[in-house]
Parts: sequence; structure tokens; C-alpha cells
Amino acid sequence: MPQWKNRPEGSNWGDFGADDQLGTLNYIGPAERRAAAAEIREGLAFCLSLPLDLPGKLVLNPRRKPPVLAPTCLDETPYINFPLANLDPILRDVISDDQVLLSTQYSTQWDSLAHVGALFDADGDGVAERVYYNGHRAGLDVLGAGGEAGHGCYARRLSVCEMAKTPVQGRGVLIDFVRHYGPGRKLIGLAEMQEVLKAQRIALCPGDILLLRTGYAEALVEMQDAPDPERLDQTGAVLDGTDAALQAWITESRIGAIAADNYAVENPHSDPQACCLRLPLHHHCLFKLGLPLAELWYLRDLARALEPRGRSAVFLTAPPLYLPGAIGSPVTPVATL
Repeated sequence: MPQWKNRPEGSNWGDFGADDQLGTLNYIGPAERRAAAAEIREGLAFCLSLPLDLPGKLVLNPRRKPPVLAPTCLDETPYINFPLANLDPILRDVISDDQVLLSTQYSTQWDSLAHVGALFDADGDGVAERVYYNGHRAGLDVLGAGGEAGHGCYARRLSVCEMAKTPVQGRGVLIDFVRHYGPGRKLIGLAEMQEVLKAQRIALCPGDILLLRTGYAEALVEMQDAPDPERLDQTGAVLDGTDAALQAWITESRIGAIAADNYAVENPHSDPQACCLRLPLHHHCLFKLGLPLAELWYLRDLARALEPRGRSAVFLTAPPLYLPGAIGSPVTPVATL
């Protein structure tokens, strides 16, 4: 039985099953993966991740902190350059073993479908509840402190491990806004999107994962741990999350996911007074469609390889960590052409 009586207008809740947790990743099946594999012609592979200590500092989001590495310890002894001869004189092994404190969405990342929900009357009783994609509930499916032993938060449903199990693999299609508009700030609605698709001769198929190159991640690399917020606010294209025509196009295109090299994919400065939403594209994609979003990917080298070949499509492998309960995840995407 569905977990809702009302579903949001324009949503696909229930279309993939009453308990679905994958959303538009359902569009990527064996046939789509076989077609994607045909994009491998030369065997060239590209890492699409930033170093996970970028963007640097706390400029993009003060809640998200850079990773901190530390040794594992036993009896207060750090196991870095640790000679096992300390335990048994006959042993010659030297051991180093580490751990990391990591904000899962600090750098190159996936948003799970538990990342953005909404206040919405899913029960049809006139009272708005905190719900996520397909009617999954805050407090029942997505838990805060005290909800799961040993954890301060835990997504029982819609976590990144559902994406990891799928896994995320299919045809990636590079849309190069830098090549068309340059590296400056540009708001992308449906008209601009279609202009670039036509200019770059891109035809999309159901299940495709869009790779949006804006130049933002390239600017972060140049800044090297000293991000300039004023410069970044003027760097790179951003999707106009308030454009209803763009939202409809995303739905009708039946794409599998969107990955961008910028922060937030959409314009992070949308006027909430216009639609009562700080992140209207996140609302449309994550909440209504179950369409995963990814941020801060690094696409320059891939773009430089594709352009002279007259190509835009690649075989993309990009599963998040298989980390039960996690709401976001770092990712090291690999594109092969």
C-alpha cells in the first residue's frame, strides 16, 4: 500500500511501486547499460572527482567541514608506522592504519533521496507532514538523534546504499556550458538548455545521466584551498530551478540523474518568496521525481577529450559508498570512452 493518499502535483510517486526508493534510476536497466557500454571505443578513462579536501575551508557551506584524517588506536597507541615487533619481537611488519571524519557532501558527492523533503499533506487530512520522495516519513524512515543506536542520524529508507546496490552505472552525457557560454555566471532555463543541446548536437535517451560542465570546479582547483566567495558567485552556469518549463523538460526527458561540477546544481540564490522553496530544483528532482543530484564533479579533462572527437556520451560508473543510513556520499566517478 502507498504511504500517501495525496501525491504532489507533477510527481511520479507510486509509478515505480508503492515502496520505491530508486526513483528515476529505474530508467537505467540492462538495455540502457548495454547501450552505454557501446560508448567505450578507445578505452580512455577519466576520474571525475575533485580531491576530497576541496573546495577548502567552510566557504560553500559552513555546516560541512573538510575531512580530518587520524590514526586508528588500540590501548591509546596510534597505529601509524607501528612496528609489530612491539607486540612480538620476531615480527618485521610495520603497520599504518587510518580513519576519517568526513562530511559526506563536502566535496564531489551524491545527494540521496533523503537529502531534501518537504512539508506536504500526504495523508489528505489537511495537515502538512515532513515527507520525502514517495511518501517516506521523517521520524520513521529518516531518523534524527536517538533514532538508531550508535548514530546521530540514520536514513532507514532512501539512503545512498540503495543507489550503491543498484548500482549507478549507465550513459553519461556531457553538456558543456563553458564551451557555449564561457565560465561566467549564467542562468540556465529551458531555452538556454535547448540552445546548448542543439549547438552541441546532443540527443538524450531515457536513463541518461547529465554531466553539466560549468567551470565552477575548475575555479576551485585554481583557488587551491583558498576559495573566493565573491569570485565563485560570478562563476559558472546554474540551472534556474524556478523555470517551470525546465522542470517539465526534466520530467519528460526521463533522465536518470543530474551531476554538475558546481555547488547545488541550481541557482543557490533563488528567491524563496517566489515559490516558498529555497531549492526549487532539489524539490522537483529529489522530492517529486526521485531524481538523484550530484555536485562538485570535475569535468574539464573529460570535456577536453570529448570535444575534438565530436562526442558527448561516455560510459559512466559512479556508485556512492555502500554506507547504510547515509544521506549523502562522496563519489569517485569514472567516465570511459
